[in-house]
Amino acid sequence: MTELLYLEDSYLREFDARVVLVTPDNGVVLDRTAFYPGGGGQPHDTGELQVGDRSWRVVSLRRGTDYGQVVHLLEGGPPPAAGTVVHGVLDWERRYRLMRTHTALHVLCGVVFREYGALVTGGNMDVDKARMDFELEDLNPERVARIEALVNEAIAQGLEVRWRTLPRAEAEQIPDLIRTKVNLLPPNITEVRVVEIVGLDLQADGGTHVRNTREVGGIKVIGTRSKGRINKRLEIALVDPSERAQGGLA
Repeated sequence: MTELLYLEDSYLREFDARVVLVTPDNGVVLDRTAFYPGGGGQPHDTGELQVGDRSWRVVSLRRGTDYGQVVHLLEGGPPPAAGTVVHGVLDWERRYRLMRTHTALHVLCGVVFREYGALVTGGNMDVDKARMDFELEDLNPERVARIEALVNEAIAQGLEVRWRTLPRAEAEQIPDLIRTKVNLLPPNITEVRVVEIVGLDLQADGGTHVRNTREVGGIKVIGTRSKGRINKRLEIALVDPSERAQGGLA
């Protein structure tokens, strides 16, 4: 079982670990990792594993057959052997941009749920851009402009972002914790990690986030799509904090 360091500290950029298993497809399982393996719409991390002057590129990750086991798929020659102590280094710029994007989506979700009571029907993200589908009948231009303005207002307020892990029975007592149309929590999950944007949003979530909404910078709605009569998509892109500070965002 891999200890998932990112669950407690999204800002951890480097770590030491031991190889516990080498897989046939040039992958290694570590006893602990700060690499996010992907899931919930958030892409996997990339980076390097290092041993002395040797290094291997972490190009992809996947969850193994046991819950919590993470396989790091490597490039750079035969992987380090089981028992080897390695130093992991995340591609931090990419990770941090994904953290900002993920938190932006939670702000968006919180605003849309607060204003319209709409559940999420789907979503995905990439570096600096994302999409989210909602159980909404209408996304007219006025409503889209209002949503964008309210999201940016919440971001600018500098709301604290917290995360913690709760027993499943306790988490299930929280109203509206699951904001998706379908409950995606597997039945074998006994503990639930929750992410809270204080005063705005509280959701079950296993991904990585910034600690304060101000780090997001801002967002622009760059597109909308109708996915059905009661299913509408919002596409957003991040606005860099420096651009916002220079007046690049209304």
